[in-house]
Amino acid sequence: MSDELSMPDLTRDPDARRVIKRPVPVAVRFADSDGTCETLEGPVRFRAGDAIVTGTLNEQWPVSRDRFDETYERVSEGVYRKRPVVAYAVLLKSSVNVRVGAQSDVIEGQPGDWLIQYEKGEYGIVDAEVFARVYEEADEA
Repeated sequence: MSDELSMPDLTRDPDARRVIKRPVPVAVRFADSDGTCETLEGPVRFRAGDAIVTGTLNEQWPVSRDRFDETYERVSEGVYRKRPVVAYAVLLKSSVNVRVGAQSDVIEGQPGDWLIQYEKGEYGIVDAEVFARVYEEADEA
């Protein structure tokens, strides 16, 4: 894996789709101590208080507490959903390394996964099956 990770601006990529996360409820627990979460794309570190989210396929990923509070809303005890925010997504044709999380951990996307740009400088990798279940095309602005 390379330490030099230069990511494209997907807002300017003609192949990128404008997407929005469906209001799918997810289970959330808050970490009692620092640790590492094994995501589908690789290990990502978290700090005490961060949210550990469990998705529709029992996949897990950490979200810093500040970011979680900004982007998720409570549905019921231990259940949350992402607030509707437009992101940009492109289907990967080759492997790519992406820095994620508050610790800037590197995860690897494979051909068939989706590269998501949530906002400037904030990226993620989403497995194709998870993407199909959780994301949909966003209405044009």
